[in-house]
Amino acid sequence: MNGPIQLRSLRALVWRYPLKTPVVTSFGTMHDRPMVLVRVEDASGIAGWGEIWCNFPSVGAEHRARLVHGVLAPLAVSRPFHDPAALFEFLTGNTAVLALQSGEPGPFAQAIAGVDLAVWDLWARRAQQPLWRLLGGTTPRVRVYASGLNPDRPSELAATRRNEGFRAFKLKIGFGKERDLANVAAVRSALGDDVDLMVDANQAWSLDGAIDMAEALEPFYIGWIEEPLRVDRPWSEWQALRERTNIPLAAGENIAGDAAFDAALEANVLKVVQPDLAKWGGFTKGIPLARRIVSAGARYCPHWLGGGVGLLASAHALAAIGGGGILEVDANANPLRSATCGPLGNISDGSSVLNNRPGLGIDPDLASLQAYAVAL
Repeated sequence: MNGPIQLRSLRALVWRYPLKTPVVTSFGTMHDRPMVLVRVEDASGIAGWGEIWCNFPSVGAEHRARLVHGVLAPLAVSRPFHDPAALFEFLTGNTAVLALQSGEPGPFAQAIAGVDLAVWDLWARRAQQPLWRLLGGTTPRVRVYASGLNPDRPSELAATRRNEGFRAFKLKIGFGKERDLANVAAVRSALGDDVDLMVDANQAWSLDGAIDMAEALEPFYIGWIEEPLRVDRPWSEWQALRERTNIPLAAGENIAGDAAFDAALEANVLKVVQPDLAKWGGFTKGIPLARRIVSAGARYCPHWLGGGVGLLASAHALAAIGGGGILEVDANANPLRSATCGPLGNISDGSSVLNNRPGLGIDPDLASLQAYAVAL
């Protein structure tokens, strides 16, 4: 089907979109939306696209791009690789000591993940198959939810997105009990009881605080509580919380590595597991992990809060895996996403349908984003 991969170029491109309404979380605020895309091209001229997670710190986008240019690109073009997984392992192995020496295992893992997404896009284009099918999927339809509802008048944005076809929503909480509950009540009242409503605390609470909030949230028919505790808290605390609430617990965007995810699955506390393909693992590690999540009886719901290419990659992974998961789509306006997400810009009755074009199914419209481009 595919011969060895010999890359002749690997580069990263950066954009920043200034926000009129900042994205607010319990741990900080995003005043602009960055995007780092990765473009690979093989010796025959076929190209593939990926995206690197880069939301924090504020200089993260430029830093990840420079890691690609200064460290990963010379390695990636140095020799042929049997398949994308071989390149992933080569990049990981050959930067492991440097990641330790610099104290930056996260940025290296994120940059490698973005490269992996791009190489899989290239691989599928060479095979003339959409990625969702190449990875084992049987249907291009994915369920979606509107994420990132800020704590300031969230019901207004939720109502707008419902009119655009969304049927599930996730609200940011962790801003104090009174404010959180008022917002949950307002969103539930605006949307009615026939839509799914989830909440995301972004690691805001102690165990006692999480128990208190979970009890207060019970009357609102919450689909899941995301990251109620810090992800470095022992699984015994998560188990104690699970025993005190009927609301499913969710986490995963801040877990990295097979061992850490396997420990999470073994703890049997998360009903919803949310790896971020562009933060760790790409498709090479992310697809086998997603299958383990579903086999463990949990829902695979990929995390995403970035540009359109990473969103598309997450959608293809979800379509490949199935299992009742749902795709996170940022509810806030962002042309870096809307200009590059292809068919995911069309939502109907809570779902979107990927196309049958090879790879991710798009060639990003970069010309329309020139005003937001960042020179490196």
